[in-house]
Amino acid sequence: MKVALFNVDKSLCAECSLALRRFIGGIDGVESVDAEQGKIAVKFDEAVIDNDSVQKITKDSIDRLGYKLYDS
Repeated sequence: MKVALFNVDKSLCAECSLALRRFIGGIDGVESVDAEQGKIAVKFDEAVIDNDSVQKITKDSIDRLGYKLYDS
């Protein structure tokens, strides 16, 4: 398993956090999504989904929710 970490411009509300888990967590190869206090950790199986796909899916999902990712 590999973990991709992301920083969000602000903490996600409970509803957005749940939506993010549904958007990303339903993707084949994604094992778990933790979203707390402006940080997101996506655990995934590299044999099923690659890091670039996880990055794109997470960014697109965050954008849909009205948040922005930033570099730490």
